Amino acid sequence: MKIKQVLNALEQFAPLPLQESWDNAGLQLGLTEAEVSGALLCLDVNEQIVDEAIAKGCNLVVSHHPLLFRGLKQISGADYVQRTVIKALKNDIVVVSMHTNMDNARGGVNWKMAEKLGLQECSFFAQKTVGSIEAGSGVIGLLPEKMAAADFIAMVKQRFGVDCAQCNELLERPVRKVALCGGAGDFLLDDAERLGADAFITGEMHYHQYFGHEQSIQICVIGHYQSEQYTAEIFREIIQRECPGVRTELACTNTNPIVCL
Repeated sequence: MKIKQVLNALEQFAPLPLQESWDNAGLQLGLTEAEVSGALLCLDVNEQIVDEAIAKGCNLVVSHHPLLFRGLKQISGADYVQRTVIKALKNDIVVVSMHTNMDNARGGVNWKMAEKLGLQECSFFAQKTVGSIEAGSGVIGLLPEKMAAADFIAMVKQRFGVDCAQCNELLERPVRKVALCGGAGDFLLDDAERLGADAFITGEMHYHQYFGHEQSIQICVIGHYQSEQYTAEIFREIIQRECPGVRTELACTNTNPIVCL
């Protein structure tokens, strides 16, 4: 099977028109007419990810975050992006990124987060339609049962493997309706509150946005990388379903640049 067939399957699931205007999703570099030897699935692309692809015999890397986000004016090895591009091209590795198109797609990043939390009756919020395609920036759903706020936060930390969540004061009522947005989703906090969510989970939030929501909504911020870490599972599910026979590997390299000490 050719790499372009895998790319087409991914883009059928999360069409490129769903990406935000500032984004650069899709093919990043490489020739897609080559037969795919294996696909390494990851969140970010750096030199270590390319090394892992080489070691595992994968000539395709599928990432969530684009390698090429801002235009390159030279390729001299001056920074990690340039070095990654050079190493990938030298080793005939194609890089494809599914970013905000996968954030906004049904079954995408936020739906995977909801799945990990066991949310039910899920739907988009901050909904939009691109052409005839239904999309949305966040997902809202219900826990199977009401939970005390402290127990809810403990559950979120356990499901996403985080040691510390940044929260506002504990909500004094139970949590049942949960809104979420992977990555930097703080722009949806007011929408979540307006829709009656008891809690809002995201990866990043600006300091001042924690103010003014005491006892109105439980904020739970778990880290950008942590919130989106299961995105590679979506890639694997799509490829295994639409491109049977293509070997998929979930990356072992932890690309999170933030270290808790």
